[in-house]
This record gives sequence, structure tokens and C-alpha cells, in this order.
Amino acid sequence: MATIVAEAGAEVVFRALSLLGVRYQFGGNSPDTGLDCSGLVRLVFHETLGLPLPRRSEEISRVGGSIATTELQPGDLVFFNTLRRAFSHVGIYIGNNQFVHAPSSGGSIRVENLGSDYWVRRFDGARRVLVAGSATGPTSAGVPVPSASAAVTPTAVPSSVRSAVVEPSLQPAPRATTRMARATPRPAPVARNTGRARPIAVAVRADGDAAAARGGPRQRIPNLYVN
Repeated sequence: MATIVAEAGAEVVFRALSLLGVRYQFGGNSPDTGLDCSGLVRLVFHETLGLPLPRRSEEISRVGGSIATTELQPGDLVFFNTLRRAFSHVGIYIGNNQFVHAPSSGGSIRVENLGSDYWVRRFDGARRVLVAGSATGPTSAGVPVPSASAAVTPTAVPSSVRSAVVEPSLQPAPRATTRMARATPRPAPVARNTGRARPIAVAVRADGDAAAARGGPRQRIPNLYVN
């Protein structure tokens, strides 16, 4: 389960870093026209995990679970009070005590250090939208993924925002079956008096489905050290 969370967090970080330099735009939702802080977070989590988060940073702060700064992992969310109200700004933690965010008007998406005085004074807390599971098995984006013998119970998402999270419809993949080929020999032809023996032809009829190869190795990204 920890591996699933780590891989999902790596995908989130990879996508967030690919948006460095995109200009800030209040209310922006697209890299083409600009993004604000919550627009960046929503875009990244929707594209990498298919999760539609709420629009405002304060609403996003109610999704997932609260964690201590000592527990931060890549892909976690960090919140700040930058407009004299709690949770008015959000960024994506990328590791090495750094986070990616869309700062303010006139700026662009960039990496900041959590340890700087400015951000320390305004830090409001961190939340993990990716939660390693409970009795229902591993979870993604706060929504439990059902195991083979457990039903989905989305306890990781508060009821006030549960409607904003779309639970994936996950069903066990159908098993591919391969039936053994059945050989049906035909009667051997009558050998003519040619002095040579003719080979016996055997027709083989096979039915069944070949198992489809699925997926491939997930791309991992190296440890991130941003100057």
C-alpha cells in the first residue's frame, strides 16, 4: 500500500514540475491561459489521478487527512494564510522541504522552501489526499479502493465534501481463459502404388482467447533537488 501511495505521489510531483514557469492567473484553470494556486492543484490531481478536487484552497483543505510536517511526503498538500484568512493558499510538496505553487499576480509557478521565514510564519498545516488504506485496502485520493472481499466505505473523505469526490468504479478484471487446443485427425489418404509413403495430414482446430498483456512498468522519477 505504501508503494501505491509513493508512486501516485511521484506522478503528482512530476506533473507539477512540468508546469514550472506557467504564469499566474487569478481563477485560471489552464496552463495556456494561466493558473492560480488551487487551479494548479486541481489540474495536477485531475490529470494524474482523475480526482476532481474543490475549486477553492479552503475547500481543498477539508479533503484527505491532516498530517504533521515531519510526516510530509511528495504529493502532499501544504496550506498557508496569505490573505489574512486560514487556508487561503495551497501548494504541492515535492520533497527536500520544498513545494510547488502558483504565487500571486505577476508571478509564475515556481518552487519555494518551506523553511523560509515568510512561509514559516504563514504555514497553516498539511494534508494528505493520498491515504494508505484501512480494512478496505489501499486508497487513492482519499477514496478507498475495494479489496476482493470488502465493500467501498469512503471514511477517509469528510461527509461535507464527499460529494465533490468521484469514487472510481473499480471491478475485478475478467479472467482471461485459454482452452487447450483440440486436434481432430482426418483419415489418412489411401496410399497409391508409387513406391513412396505419403505424409499423413492432420488438421488442428484451436479456440479460446489469448490473455491480453496489460500495462507496463511505471515510470519512476529520481529524488528531486531543486535549487
